[in-house]
Amino acid sequence: MAKKIKIRASLKNDVTTVKAIMTHPMETGSRKNKESGELIPAHYIQAVIVSLNGEQVFNADWGTGVSKNPYLSIKIKGGAVGDNVALTWKDNLGESETAETKIKAK
Repeated sequence: MAKKIKIRASLKNDVTTVKAIMTHPMETGSRKNKESGELIPAHYIQAVIVSLNGEQVFNADWGTGVSKNPYLSIKIKGGAVGDNVALTWKDNLGESETAETKIKAK
C-alpha cells in the first residue's frame, strides 16, 4: 500500500483550519475477496492525532465505519502563520504515517 497524507492548514480570524486526506484501504474485515471467497483481513486507521508546534490539539479514535481514503477537516483556535501542524495516523496493524505543513494565511 502506498502511504500518503495530503495536508494543508490556513489561518483566518485567529482560527486555523486543517484539511487532510489520508490514503488508506480501511478494510472492515467483513468483505470477501471476489476470486477466492476468503475474507479480506481488517486493516483500518484506529487513531488520528493532530499537533500544533508539537502540542497535541486533536485526537480521534476511528474504527471500521470510516470510508477508504478518509478526509478530515478540523478548526483549531489560535496558531500563527508559519506555525507547524502535524497529522499522524496509526492503524490496527501497527503501521503509522505522519505529515507536516506550515500554516498559511487565508
